Amino acid sequence: MLASKRILLIIGGGIAAYKSLDLIRRLQDRGASVTPVLTRAGEEFVTPLSVSGLAGHKVHRDLFDLGAEAEMGHIQLSRSADLVVVAPATADLIGKMANGLANDLASTLLMATDTPVLIAPAMNVRMWQHPAMQRNLAQLQADGIRVAGPNDGSMACGEFGPGRMAEPMEIVAAIDAALSQGPLSGRRILVTSGPTHEPIDPVRYIANRSSGAQGTAVARALAALGAEVVFVTGPADVAPPQGVQVVRVQTAREMAEAVRNALPADAGVFAAAVADWRVARASDRKLKKTRDGLPVLEFSENPDILATVSQMEQGRPGLVVGFAAETDDVLENATAKRARKGCDWIVANDVSPATGIMGGSENAVVLITKAGAETWPRMTKDAVARQLAERIAHTLNG
Repeated sequence: MLASKRILLIIGGGIAAYKSLDLIRRLQDRGASVTPVLTRAGEEFVTPLSVSGLAGHKVHRDLFDLGAEAEMGHIQLSRSADLVVVAPATADLIGKMANGLANDLASTLLMATDTPVLIAPAMNVRMWQHPAMQRNLAQLQADGIRVAGPNDGSMACGEFGPGRMAEPMEIVAAIDAALSQGPLSGRRILVTSGPTHEPIDPVRYIANRSSGAQGTAVARALAALGAEVVFVTGPADVAPPQGVQVVRVQTAREMAEAVRNALPADAGVFAAAVADWRVARASDRKLKKTRDGLPVLEFSENPDILATVSQMEQGRPGLVVGFAAETDDVLENATAKRARKGCDWIVANDVSPATGIMGGSENAVVLITKAGAETWPRMTKDAVARQLAERIAHTLNG
């Protein structure tokens, strides 16, 4: 897929810049040509000589390079590539992109390009979670910028959490998806997956048995068809797919907020098994056994993410797909759920213990639409995901 593709790689100033050296090698191994742009801050972490030696091309560093600018070099650079990749994309670079600033070579290239752009954010966890950063990210996504990562993990600053740059192979997968000419190329699709964990106290929580396998398979299948996938996942057993933007959450309320932040989207696939209730007042200390008997837990209803998105008056995805895991009267209950929630499709299955579907590798689903119910044969979860992704592509492009 990447053979003969031209990548313009902008390397921002962060400790994760060292990963960009490996990224160059990984892209070249797949036949891509990489033209590097190194910011002044990036030079503090990797040298122009190392970048140039790996890329086999001149490293572009200065906006006011008189030799290059005689032919408007920065304009040519910005438009001669198949894809512009920013890795690491620092808070500064993201802020410049979101607000239209162009005061150095990197930011000027990003303003002047008519080429698709993919960023791989990397920064301290507090910076990533800052409201200004999230506003800037939302603006870039609305502008059509693709995002790879960031991941959770330990950081050079000693903190742990989201903000760690995606690994080189994850970025390669995202580049591959961005350059794909599949039927969902240019489409942005939101997928939720996994369970949610609703705390009782710092040790215990309420959850369900969802492994996240089906949602992960759906996200992977959509990305394989060229979609830009935002993957909002609870604490699932299976690892998220490569080549998608991963947003990790714990609770239903966190998932609802992540979904809001991920919109707008062309379609939404809500495969997550969201807990219907949470403990109204979770304890900040571990609940102990006492002679007074069992503790009394008061519950509150969690936000209904599927219904909220399905019934949006503005910004509703063109196609909203829900999932219904049932143990009895599957068709009846799922049909009623589709009408109650207001979604376009429901993917229903029987998860009673005898089926072996919950936590297993296979699924047997019924697709319920306005036109009626369509029973699919039992198959692997990957096969279900591919069939669903193809149906979504046909509908969006129909």
